[in-house]
Formats: sequence, C-alpha cells, structure tokens
Amino acid sequence: MTTQAVILCGGLGKRLRPITKSIPKPLAVVSGRPFIFHLLEQLKIQGIKKVVLLTGYLGDMIQKEVGDGKSIGLNIVYSHGPTKWDTGRRLWEAKDLFNNEFLLLYSDNFSLFNLKKLKRFHKLKKLNLTLSVVSKIPGNISLTNKNIVSQYNNKRSTKLKYVEIGYMIVNKNLVFKEFKNPNCNFSSILKKMSSKKKVAAVKLEDNYYSISDIKRLSIINKFLKPKKILLIDRDGVINLKATTGRYINKWSEFHFISRTLKSMKKLSSQGFSFIVITNQAGIGRGITKLKNLNEIHNKMIRKLSAHGIKILKVYFCPHDWKKECECRKPKPGMLFKASKEFFFRLDKTFFIGDDPRDIEAAERAGSNGILWKNDKNYPDIDEIINQSFVNL
Repeated sequence: MTTQAVILCGGLGKRLRPITKSIPKPLAVVSGRPFIFHLLEQLKIQGIKKVVLLTGYLGDMIQKEVGDGKSIGLNIVYSHGPTKWDTGRRLWEAKDLFNNEFLLLYSDNFSLFNLKKLKRFHKLKKLNLTLSVVSKIPGNISLTNKNIVSQYNNKRSTKLKYVEIGYMIVNKNLVFKEFKNPNCNFSSILKKMSSKKKVAAVKLEDNYYSISDIKRLSIINKFLKPKKILLIDRDGVINLKATTGRYINKWSEFHFISRTLKSMKKLSSQGFSFIVITNQAGIGRGITKLKNLNEIHNKMIRKLSAHGIKILKVYFCPHDWKKECECRKPKPGMLFKASKEFFFRLDKTFFIGDDPRDIEAAERAGSNGILWKNDKNYPDIDEIINQSFVNL
C-alpha cells in the first residue's frame, strides 16, 4: 500500500531566475504560499502519511519553512545532499528511508492525479514503475495499446505523443536494481527500464501545471487561486425535465425550477458563479435544432443574469447515446474542458446533478458530485453547498 511520497527538491531552478537566486524553486510563492505546500496538501488529501524531501540547493530554507510536517498532518523527513548531485544520486543516497513502494514526484509539477486509480493500475501491470503521463506533442514518451512505455526519450520529439510529469509509483527493490552507477540522472533509469518494457503509464485527462519558468509560474498561480465556481446540470436541476423520450425544443417549453432559482440567487450573493454541463442528445437524434438550443441557452443566461446569477458558460454534448464520444455524461470530457478553459481545480469543485450519470462523471473527473432532486425531502442546493464547501 502506497502511503509514502518522495519529492525531488534539489535542483537549481535556473529557468525560474531571478526568483531562485534567493530561494529554492519549491518555495516559489503560488497563490499566496510556497508551492511545496500545495503539493503536500494534495498528498495528504490522497491518503499519503509520510513524505521524504530530497533537498540540495538552499535545502536548509526548505527544511526551515516546511519543518517536520506535524502542523499539516504529515510526517516529513529530509535527505540533503550537495547541489552537484543529480536526481539518481539523490534517490540512491536516500533509499534506506523509502518504503518498498512509494510515490515519486517532481517539486515543480502539479496535476490532479488519483492515487487509488494509480495504485490499482500499478498492481494490475506488475512492473517496476508506473508513470503518470499527459497527452502533449512534442512529447518524450510513446505507449503501447496496453499502456506500457515503449519509448522514453530525454528530449522532446514530435513523434512522441505523451510527457511524463512525475506522480509515479515505484517498486523500490526492482528500480534500484537498475542502478549500475548512482551518479546519474533518474531519467536515464526510466529510459533503461522502458527499453525493457518494465514501465507502465496512466494517462491523466486533465492538464498539468508547472513552476519551471516565469511564464508557467504565472499560469499555475491562476490555476491554484481559489475560485467559487459550481458546475450544474440543466434538465431536472435548473429547469423541469421533459417527459421521458422527449426533449425541450423551444423556449416556451423551458420552465425554471423555483427552488433552484432561489438557491442560485443565494449562492450568487456569496460570490459563486456557475458553469452548466448538460447532455442534449436531441441534437444528435435530429429532434432538436441547434439554433433552437442556442436560443434556449441564451435566454436562460439572460433570465438568470437578471436575478444576479452569473453563468460563465454552457457546455453541452450534442451526441446521442450510440455515439462513442468523450463528452456525453457519464464520461467526464465536458468537465475537463471547463476546467482547462476557466483554470479551476476539479477536486475543489462541486457538480450538482439529478442523475447518477452526473455523479459518475464527477467522480471520473476527480470532482465532487452532489445528487439533488426537486423534492421536499431534499435540502435546497445552497444548504448542501454551504455545508460541503468548507470541507474542500
């Protein structure tokens, strides 16, 4: 069971200068606090108990700032070495501190990974190591159709479609057997194991963010800044549903649910904005006209705006259930698209729906699903959100 994380924190951070002339890269301030704390909070939420920080450049500053981790509910220890040590050497020198299985991270990347999913996949593949990768060209990784790394390159290439971002599960004994000389970059070990088909990879559907340079620091600061955004389904939550097998095809058939309108007004007064996520299979079935659907959404947005309710955007899947698309709920495609466009964390966001498919889509996206019914036995939406939001 993976309950320990190891974070490589020893680099000079040259691309982040002038910031890193006076502080190490993990202490670069993102959304009001050192970046390393965002990683540590994420690890704790995912169930990690123990963390080893492998420090080098200005490592004493990291240890002074982070401490033993007790104040944030973690047990943190340190392995410090000279700045000249490469990543392989840092891992080698600290290996006695590691559990038989651990999660290895880079101190400059952030992504919404799912540790349980990563562990299940790693256990299934029974290989030395399982990477987390995202789709990106140029990349440094290629995969087989069974998600085994077939090629790992230290340099990016347009022929390779994925990049590895850390968040990898490591089998300690199997991986350290690959070290012939500890004075190496760990990427050379990854390349060696990949050539032997000993590395698997989990594809993350969400973006990844980095503090590796000034431009990326600005982007991740925007992403990690807390936002009061709620995702909400349309039919059955905002408006009354059509009868089974039928669709709302024109504005005169669209009727707001008064309880929802009341809740959205309350939440808007507290600073929340909304993104609508809705399946509209009537388009794909040729029953609903796209022109009419756009008119419905435009009028819905205007009516809600008149009540002080801000709709940032409406995302809809136009496909019927026979279409193999990535957007129709319970698939999470629309949630990922919204997150990328509006720079919000899905794990810090709620999706309110009236159908189990909404909740499944939320879970698959790493978000928090709330099943709501327009029934007197259910509390109002604003009550549920205000009770739940404090726990994020």
